Amino acid sequence: MEEQIQSFIIYLHNVKNTSRNTELSYERDLHKLKDFLQAQGIEKVDEITATSLNSYVRHLEQEGFKAATISRNIASIKALFHYLIKNGTIRTDISENLKAPKVERKMPGILSMEEIEQLLEQPGHENPKEIRDRAMLELLYATGIRVSELISLKLADVNMQMGYIICHDRTKERAVPFGNKAREALTEYFFKVRSGMLRDPNEETLFVNCSGSPMSRQGFWKLVKHYAQKAGIVEEITPHTLRHSFAAHLVANGADLKSVQEMLGHSDISTTQIYANLNHNHIREVYAKAHPRG
Repeated sequence: MEEQIQSFIIYLHNVKNTSRNTELSYERDLHKLKDFLQAQGIEKVDEITATSLNSYVRHLEQEGFKAATISRNIASIKALFHYLIKNGTIRTDISENLKAPKVERKMPGILSMEEIEQLLEQPGHENPKEIRDRAMLELLYATGIRVSELISLKLADVNMQMGYIICHDRTKERAVPFGNKAREALTEYFFKVRSGMLRDPNEETLFVNCSGSPMSRQGFWKLVKHYAQKAGIVEEITPHTLRHSFAAHLVANGADLKSVQEMLGHSDISTTQIYANLNHNHIREVYAKAHPRG
């Protein structure tokens, strides 16, 4: 079975242009399946039955894995068997009747507009680190990009004059606008402090740490936590909270879902729909509290 798994991973990389993280996720899921089947005495793909796949799903449930994790494992199994059908290794897709458990989509945690204002006001203008931190936070909230996209931005990805950035992935890129506050913070960072923070004057990454190297996810997470505490925000927040807040605030102020979807880089608008649902829930709460006959 190992040979088929590796062949599938190569197919994902060469034909589907998947990211390395996606490939590692598939590989990890499928190796767990392989180990389970081998413990049952099943070594070859053509020995696997629908019953053995259902037994594996029950095993994951008994081990206490979350519904989202089980669903992802089932998706990996289905993708493998679809590939094996396509390349003629097997004739019958025994995975087609595997049922994923229902996953409750949690409402994302967001900050109020007042909390966002408080957070963004925390970094000062006194030292290079705070000026950089202000630029990063302002840009993240202004664009709603992912933290991975923020820390991988290059100088060439930022158009200061027109006010937009370019975000890249393996198959496409998207332009996301930013406003005056982010432009002001970026201008101060770029022209006042960035060159003094660099170790290599030819560094192309936009944001660097205090050692002059590109900022890491962990480093940015720590600074978000630090400024949240300074702002007196008691809720547990992550860098992704700013992305959720960006989207929720846009929708609350009348932005159409299609535009928000494009800015966030969601491939499916149903993912973006959650922010509209969040806004409707808030409206219902306000009505219930304020309406005299609520």
